[in-house]
Amino acid sequence: MSPAAPPRAEPRAWVVFCGDADLWWLRLLRPGFRHCFVTLNDGTHWITVDPLSPHLEVAVQPVAAGFDLVGWFAERGHAVVAAPVRRDLETPAPWGPLTCVEVTKRVLGLHDPWVLTPWQLYRRLLNPAPPIGAPEAPAASLACS
Repeated sequence: MSPAAPPRAEPRAWVVFCGDADLWWLRLLRPGFRHCFVTLNDGTHWITVDPLSPHLEVAVQPVAAGFDLVGWFAERGHAVVAAPVRRDLETPAPWGPLTCVEVTKRVLGLHDPWVLTPWQLYRRLLNPAPPIGAPEAPAASLACS
């Protein structure tokens, strides 16, 4: 019988958006938002999941856990957005073509079939929609009490 694994903290995630366009058809996308990838920090390591056109690159970055990798990406002109990581979903993710956006959504547990481009993902992360079927928040009252 093996001992139980120690509890691990949920990883924190950020999505990094890039403007590089090595493929001609990526130039059709919004400048600055032509590619995206995920960086995760589990408290011990920085891990990047970068869906490139020839392969999926998953790497433990050779920096200390306390290094400001998010700031490093931002200093190089990339838009970086913190993103929640959902592991409570029980339904399969909707089908989608294997793109950088789809891989990023799968890592995050984001099940939104209408987010197809890096720009749409950026906007979705900045303005998260309530889950489908969730009750709406009550409207704020304008009356003073």
